Amino acid sequence: MNIYLVIVLVFVIGEYVLNAVVDILNVRHLSFILPQEFEGYFDTEKYRKAQKYLKENTWLDLTKDTFFTVITVIFILAGGFDAVDQLTRSFHYGPILSGLIFAGILTLVFQAFSIPFSLYRTFVVEEKYGFNRTTLRTFVLDIIKSWLLGAIIKGGVFSAIIWFFNTVGKFAWFYSWIALVLFRLSLAFVAPVLILPLFNKFIPLENSELKEAIQQYAISQNFKMKNIFKMDASRRTIRSNASFIGFGRYRRIILFDNLIQKHTNDELVSILAHEIGHCKKKHFIKSLLFSIITAGLMFFILSFFINNKGLFSAFKMKETSVYASLFFFRFLYSPLNLFFNILRNTVSKKYEYEADAFVVSTYRRPEAFVTALKKLSCNNLSNLTPHPLKVLFDYTHPPVLKRVQAISSLVMKS
Repeated sequence: MNIYLVIVLVFVIGEYVLNAVVDILNVRHLSFILPQEFEGYFDTEKYRKAQKYLKENTWLDLTKDTFFTVITVIFILAGGFDAVDQLTRSFHYGPILSGLIFAGILTLVFQAFSIPFSLYRTFVVEEKYGFNRTTLRTFVLDIIKSWLLGAIIKGGVFSAIIWFFNTVGKFAWFYSWIALVLFRLSLAFVAPVLILPLFNKFIPLENSELKEAIQQYAISQNFKMKNIFKMDASRRTIRSNASFIGFGRYRRIILFDNLIQKHTNDELVSILAHEIGHCKKKHFIKSLLFSIITAGLMFFILSFFINNKGLFSAFKMKETSVYASLFFFRFLYSPLNLFFNILRNTVSKKYEYEADAFVVSTYRRPEAFVTALKKLSCNNLSNLTPHPLKVLFDYTHPPVLKRVQAISSLVMKS
């Protein structure tokens, strides 16, 4: 048997089993005892509702993962990739256009299979627990916009990588890496202006006590920002959040409209102080550098598997190509990608604690921040006691209970 086929199947099935075990352990780790820190925010009924919500989402994820794992294994063993490749080659186009057709067919098939799961999650699970405000029209339009953007953005990046590996030679991985880095940096400036407004409306926050409080705090921290915007998130969900987008003087503060409705001014400023803490601590830049380094390593390793006949034989391919190499490499890279995700998540959780500490030391209203965190958890039906393995593999933020306890500890020390 082809050794690459064995490796690919072990990685595909192994990743599925690992995720399934972690999710099952997370569900079994649920506790019916409400942590005392959240008394007065969760009542017994709502706490049980949060746990049921987690269970339903977990079983839906497991069902989806099982379906796609089975389909993927069958597709590999049945020579499905070669069938798509032969169809692609029947058009007799060059390597770039052929690559786009090959990738387009596979992506559209995958996304088409994903739609029923998205429909069920949005209009059954989210609706059942009171989160959904998305209409069928908005749901369909979001899919169409996402597909079109994906075709333009991802198609452009994919085409550039194919071109480099077909023309540059042994340093193609380096040029591909540099091109991707430049693209990501430019996208950070373009997205807030051209892409995000395709999905949501961003309205400058009206003059108010809230805007004045945010501006005063930003000035006190010597933090420059372009503007404060309110986003119409309530059009799709009752979930609430806040974030920063952009870099330098083009940074924008984004407040979900439903966040403003549920929190006091002190709570809102403390939430934004947390985001400003990320900026002041240069967490975004550090995360970007990590992403750039791992992308460079990925391209370097990829260069050893371009047009690898053993790898192509594993997928029953009759002919080699750069575009198919990019797809097949993803299977081999998955364990290393998993390792980097764990490392990224671990560092991210450290950054969250640092940003929380920044709020305590600069805004000096820790009770408002703790209240905001508790409200957000309650409104979003967050899992207060996730399994440690779930936190390790999937959480970019520490569990909210741990954050509240860490803030209380900081207050006691100050």
